[in-house]
Order: sequence, then C-alpha cells, then structure tokens
Amino acid sequence: MSHTVVTTTTSTVRSPGDGVLNMGYTQTIPGLLKMGQLLSLLIAFLCVHCVRGWPNWYAFQFFEVVVLWFLFAFLIFFIMHLFRLQGRMPCINWPLTEFFHYSVGVVLIFIASIVAAVKSSGVSALVVASVFGFIATFLMAVNLWTSYSVACGPQPGASM
Repeated sequence: MSHTVVTTTTSTVRSPGDGVLNMGYTQTIPGLLKMGQLLSLLIAFLCVHCVRGWPNWYAFQFFEVVVLWFLFAFLIFFIMHLFRLQGRMPCINWPLTEFFHYSVGVVLIFIASIVAAVKSSGVSALVVASVFGFIATFLMAVNLWTSYSVACGPQPGASM
C-alpha cells in the first residue's frame, strides 16, 4: 500500500502593491478627479469661511454647509479607496453609494454655486468661492458619469 503525501506552503511575502496604502489609486482618473474635487471644495469653503460681512447671510451659510458636507463625504470616499477599506465592508454596494452621493452633490453644489454667484455683491473672495464651486460641480459630473458606468452599466453575464 502506498501513501501519497501532499504538502502545501503559503508564502507571507507581499509584493510592493499589496501594502495597506494604495498609492496607485492617486494616479488613476477616479483618484485624480477625487483629489481635484477635494481641493476645489476646500478652496471654496475657505474663501467663504474667511470673509467677514457676507452680503447675504443665509445664502452663504447654505453654500458653506453644502460644500463642507460634500467635502467630508468625498474625503471619506477617497480614504476608503486609498486604504482599500471598501473590500472589508462587502455588505455596502460602494459604487452605487458613490453614484448616489455624486448625483446629489452635483445638484446641491450647482445650486449653491449659483446662489453664491448671484448674492456675492462683487466681493472677490465670494466670487472665487462660487467659481470653485462650479469647478467642483464639473468634476463631480465627470465622476458621476464614470461611476454610473460602473454602478449601472451592463453587468457581466447578463443577457439582454
């Protein structure tokens, strides 16, 4: 009677791309779009926040709240991709969640930027804030389109 012995070995050697930090994401189109959105929203928030004597208190308070909310939301998404955390929470459909946030963000940031542009009364920092709000809106629309193709595009194996 002969016996066959099968041994398996596992290697704990990690390749350079398997680290905790996914720096390659910062060089992709979605990563660059998210960094551009974060930068433009941060500039818009700082421009409004540092100005004293707003011409219209409620308009710029709305702008500030909307910009700050989406700044934090997109910062969380960026950190999730940077540290590969979305793989550790498979119960959430991350592409669909991002698509929802971008669709709401495009509308609200666009409305807030229009209101800020109309109510700026020639204050240069407030005009700059509204311009960066429009830039963030454009970047979010581009990212919305790319996330739409991932979240709502044709699924592999689906028949038509």
